[in-house]
Amino acid sequence: MDQPQIKVSTANLDDPTDAAALIALLDAYAADPMGAGTPLSAATRRELVPGLRAVPGACVLLARANRVPVGVAVCFTGFSTFRARPLTNVHDLAVLPSWRGHGIGKQLLAAVEAIARERNHCKVTLEVREDNPAARGLYRSLGFGAGSVANTDSGAKADDGQAVQYLFLEKRL
Repeated sequence: MDQPQIKVSTANLDDPTDAAALIALLDAYAADPMGAGTPLSAATRRELVPGLRAVPGACVLLARANRVPVGVAVCFTGFSTFRARPLTNVHDLAVLPSWRGHGIGKQLLAAVEAIARERNHCKVTLEVREDNPAARGLYRSLGFGAGSVANTDSGAKADDGQAVQYLFLEKRL
C-alpha cells in the first residue's frame, strides 16, 4: 500500500470546505480522552469559525492525507514582554486517532514554525497534558522545552478522577 501524501496548508475560513474540516477535526479532538472527552456543543460548532475570523493573528493549518482532512493546528499571535517581540501560541494541535503515528503532528508543527519564523516571532509556545507521553515526546523531539506546570479549568480529568496537569512548553526561534 502506498504511503498517503500529506499536505499541510493554511485554512481559508471563508471556504465552506475548510471551515467544515476545521469543525470536524476540532469536534473529534474535543471528544477524544486527551481533549475534553466530550464533543463540541452545537453553539460552539456554530460560533467557532466566525469567532476565529474575528481574532487578529489567528492562524489555522489543516493537514490532509490524499485530500482528506486528518489534522489541525490552531494558533494565535501573542507577545513576549521579555523579548519585546511577537510569539506564536499553538492553542490546539490534533490528529485523528486513526492517523496518529504517521508524522502528521510533526508536519503541522514544522509548518507552524515556518510561519512563526516568516512573521519574525521569537518563539512558539504550547501546552500539553502531563499524562500525554506521546505528545510530550513529539514536542521534545522537535526542540520544545519545559516552561512550567499549571492546572487549567478545561474540566478534563485524568483516569484517577483528578484534575489534569498541563505543561507549558516553548521553542525559541
